[in-house]
Amino acid sequence: MMATRAVAAQRGLRRLFSTSPFPSFNPPPSAAAAQQPKAEPSTNLFVSDLISSSFSGLSKRTTTEGLKEAFSKFGEVVQARVVTDRVSGYSKGFGFVRYATLEDAAKGIEGMDGKFLDGWVIFAEYARPRAPPGPPSENMSSQYGHNMSAPYGRQ
Repeated sequence: MMATRAVAAQRGLRRLFSTSPFPSFNPPPSAAAAQQPKAEPSTNLFVSDLISSSFSGLSKRTTTEGLKEAFSKFGEVVQARVVTDRVSGYSKGFGFVRYATLEDAAKGIEGMDGKFLDGWVIFAEYARPRAPPGPPSENMSSQYGHNMSAPYGRQ
């Protein structure tokens, strides 16, 4: 009887201090992240809270200066940037760090991957190059009712 109460008390404390309503829930990795090959080593790093960047991201308090300062402990940072929303100015949850050398970039990943930054666990990996833009949609103008053949729809 006492053992049952002790286990129940531990579970209650775990629930009390848990930030998630599902104490043992670990979201599965996204299918897109599982299918993407590892990025080639480069001086550019991608920084987020999850490799897929689809969960929540860097803290809203993380600034470009703070990101640069945190990563400069591991080598010469040429450029750092937290990507922000144009309207609100808040972080979109990810950023980029560029080091002077591949060795510094490797040290930056080793030093910051899985570490705390502004109260959030972050992940650092080599950045992948941007995919080339796709062809423009053929029916995009007709989708919105625009007649692009004459200015402002006049004949």
